[in-house]
Amino acid sequence: MFEASKMMRTNYMLERSLDVESLRRNVIANNIANVDVPHFKRSEVNFESELTRVIREKEDETNRLPALMTDSRHLPFYVERDIRGVRPRVNLDYNTTYRNDGNNVDIEKEIVDAQKNQMRYNAAVTVLNQNYKMLKIAMRIA
Repeated sequence: MFEASKMMRTNYMLERSLDVESLRRNVIANNIANVDVPHFKRSEVNFESELTRVIREKEDETNRLPALMTDSRHLPFYVERDIRGVRPRVNLDYNTTYRNDGNNVDIEKEIVDAQKNQMRYNAAVTVLNQNYKMLKIAMRIA
């Protein structure tokens, strides 16, 4: 019961965001390390858009069409997805080229992304610490 609460769902999302920000930091570091490699294509992590889509689907009931499934081989029209099933994806950017050698890493953008990544990581750690403190207080009272 407690595991299905909003607080534990929030904690799960914060823990997952820490994992994603760590992965994103590694991808950014790889992009920066290969800034001078000819024909290197930068990578980026996609997680937030998929997470937002799953959350909106959960809140929006109008997209669900009932399906009459009279056989076990029938496919449902709508399959509800859980937040825990959302995984980060590392995508390569093949479409852009910034230099004549085919490399598409913009070092200034990567440095800004690294700073944004660090701020998001620090914010998630702070909120997660606060949630654990509140949980500790609630356990002392009970």
